[in-house]
Amino acid sequence: MASHPERNDARKGKKRPPQNRFQRRSDGPSEDWIWGWHAVEAALANPARGAPQRLLVTPERARQIEARFGRLAGLETADNQLIAQNLPQGAVHQGVALRAAPLEPADLADLEAKPGAVLLMLDQVTDPQNVGAILRSAAAFGAAGVILQDRHAPRFTGALAKAAAGALEKIPVARVVNLSRALEELAELGWRAVGLTGAAEQDLADALDGAPTVLVLGSEGEGMRRLVAEHCDALARIPMPGGFESLNVSAAAAVALYEASRPRT
Repeated sequence: MASHPERNDARKGKKRPPQNRFQRRSDGPSEDWIWGWHAVEAALANPARGAPQRLLVTPERARQIEARFGRLAGLETADNQLIAQNLPQGAVHQGVALRAAPLEPADLADLEAKPGAVLLMLDQVTDPQNVGAILRSAAAFGAAGVILQDRHAPRFTGALAKAAAGALEKIPVARVVNLSRALEELAELGWRAVGLTGAAEQDLADALDGAPTVLVLGSEGEGMRRLVAEHCDALARIPMPGGFESLNVSAAAAVALYEASRPRT
């Protein structure tokens, strides 16, 4: 009777595992990857990222990438399962994952204080989904940049990049050690700081005057810390006539950016 080497190993008496045409190495789950089509596409288009260190894509995504960017170094075709093995559990990768050089943070001095310009400063907002959503709103409303505290902010990869859907590559993001000192430096550069808090008596629309403005938002629950609030030129609230006490910080950022983007005379 003919042997079946695809099913049995005669020397060991064990069944061989089924062959997978996408057998490649897995580095193990890591947040160092960027995943999701919009996030990866934007990162590949960003010259600051340089050439991909490693790019895992399904065959269909490989064709899309080659049509847009040509043949890229580091590209490997893989099935969805292998891509998922390199990412944190539950990552929705949409058939593409990228390891690339990290983005360099922006310098405060590079954030030009032009009339009507708006910056967002996030005081200990640590949820990558919220920070990513805030970056999307910042890009949508033309913000000049976003400022994060270095120790209390998520990394520029993983879930944040996915939630930002490409905005991470478009918005300058500065990471600073101390937010209060950063506000002092920004004041010297011509920026005016408005802190958002529900306890303020002034509405945000009345606190804005068209000058270059830093909108400071605190974390959910804790809000802005006292010393950060003391370094703001004004405190303001988002009026909520419906009577609900608060908004998610990413929703509050979107509302504040919309108000700040309205022309003022």
